[in-house]
Amino acid sequence: MPALNPYLSFRTEAREAMEFYQGVLGGELVINTFGEFPDMVQDPSQKDLVMHAQLDAPGGLVLMASDSPDGMPYEKPQGFSVSLSGNSQDATRAVWEKLADGATITMPLDVPPWGGLFGMLVDRFGIPWMLHGDPEE
Repeated sequence: MPALNPYLSFRTEAREAMEFYQGVLGGELVINTFGEFPDMVQDPSQKDLVMHAQLDAPGGLVLMASDSPDGMPYEKPQGFSVSLSGNSQDATRAVWEKLADGATITMPLDVPPWGGLFGMLVDRFGIPWMLHGDPEE
């Protein structure tokens, strides 16, 4: 079955964001810059921007991102959330605490009607997240 993975777009913050997400989620991060592919960038001053970054986090989560150099269209994220679910409540709290640093909390982490833990925030990079910790048995 094919994989469905979030691919985040930034203007110039992809490296900082992906390093932050690696600190939150763990895993292995690989970053390729536009400078590694000289035909891909028009302005040499933008050679250090991220052409592609991939975080392979534990549990099979793959998060990818890139920057949008000048000359490429860019719009701030809207109309979606990165949903992280299936963790224990303790793991959800740990991820929440890290993601919440500098974030705007849109729904505090709490017990929802369906059980477990649930919360929503927009992280310091403008990416909306939904976190759900499974009900404990």
